[in-house]
Amino acid sequence: MATMTAAQKRAQAKAEYDAFLAVCPSRKLLDRISDKWVALILAALGGGGSHQLGADCAGEPRAMRYSELARLLAGVSQKMLTQTLRSLERDGLITRTATPTVPVTVSYELTDLGLSLHQLMRGLKTWAETHMDDVLASRATYDARTA
Repeated sequence: MATMTAAQKRAQAKAEYDAFLAVCPSRKLLDRISDKWVALILAALGGGGSHQLGADCAGEPRAMRYSELARLLAGVSQKMLTQTLRSLERDGLITRTATPTVPVTVSYELTDLGLSLHQLMRGLKTWAETHMDDVLASRATYDARTA
């Protein structure tokens, strides 16, 4: 029986990731990043935080304070925003920087890993905004047909 190094074990496990399996860690990650608040936080930190009519998501990534994110993400509770930011920090997608002021200033910024995910999520957000009228029309047609 051959002994495997830790690096070899990690490489083998990585090759075997399969999100279709309930026990696979990649499924848990997929579950986390498919959350609506994750998508919106990534869009905001990635520069797509403007919600003005006609604005696109192509702004420059920037750090944002907690209060800025809370104002921008209409409907998110303080608890949900805090939990989501902590999970994104734990996964290495954002960094949290606390500046010792009175009161303490906390800002969040995308890491390189977070920027790579942001590129994908920006496309989903744009698709949803572009095709919302089509989806609403399809829903109305379906609801009329099944009523």
